[in-house]
Amino acid sequence: MQNYFPASSPLVYGCMGLGGSWDESPLSASHVSQARSIIETALQAGITVFDHADIYTLGKAESVFGEVLKADPSLRDAMIIQSKCAIRFADAHGPKRYDFSAGWIKHSVEGSLRRLAIEQLDILFLHRPDPLMQLEEVAGTLADLQSEGKIKHVGVSNMHGHQLAYLQSALATPIIANQLEMSLAFRDWIEDGITTHSPHNRNMGYASGTLEYCMQNNVQLQAWGSLAQGRYTGGQPTSDADRATQQRVKQLAADYGVSAEAIVLAWLRRHPANIQPVVGTTTPSRLTACCEATGISLSREHWYELLECARGQEVP
Repeated sequence: MQNYFPASSPLVYGCMGLGGSWDESPLSASHVSQARSIIETALQAGITVFDHADIYTLGKAESVFGEVLKADPSLRDAMIIQSKCAIRFADAHGPKRYDFSAGWIKHSVEGSLRRLAIEQLDILFLHRPDPLMQLEEVAGTLADLQSEGKIKHVGVSNMHGHQLAYLQSALATPIIANQLEMSLAFRDWIEDGITTHSPHNRNMGYASGTLEYCMQNNVQLQAWGSLAQGRYTGGQPTSDADRATQQRVKQLAADYGVSAEAIVLAWLRRHPANIQPVVGTTTPSRLTACCEATGISLSREHWYELLECARGQEVP
């Protein structure tokens, strides 16, 4: 797979939790301190990719990140900064919606650059597919933003392979990344391949072939929800399968000499698609524990053991 960013790290830090609450309350000194601490922890652990969206904590995640960069501009040189646009919450103009219009994409990018205190996004992601997308309008807008130096590359989030192919057909620039929900708990991207021609497969919402499209077309897969909200790393299990998986994760963590979080992330990283898990904890010690995943490779047998535990039954 072609690497558009040689300095890209195996893990991505997700900035969704920065900036405090999802309301209009102002940033505080403690928010800036928290952001600085977790950014420094991420960089020290070798994470170079930082994931944003214009909507995260209603823009405050980008703003607080920008405050850290203003205080130490040299940090920018060590970072790959990506952000997303197109989700619009309900407001005086309409309900919650997705907006791929030229005006909104440009407005969003300019707002992100201002809040982040940077001149260019390394990757702009279109956050969720807009059913009202005008293909040529989107292509022209992205080309304009690239020519103006406001974005370097283009990515998408939550798109299946057919949508990727359709969008790519009008773009002069390659789509270099697709961010999807992928985890040991959300396994439809695996089930798609191993339950073909079965009733179970017909009931899945996952669009068949998305994984293969990305692998064939050099689209970096990034996994949001990669830790499954802690389901297997100390959270309260809600099923026999969860309890069995949590216990097996704990045993493997001891065997490999790493954290439980590292085992769950290593399960994703063991797949040949070269998946980048997005990790969004705001606790430095947990982020450090997650980074232990980059130092191990699960055996085939251990990978399948975890799959079987999480499924609650052996593979077909």
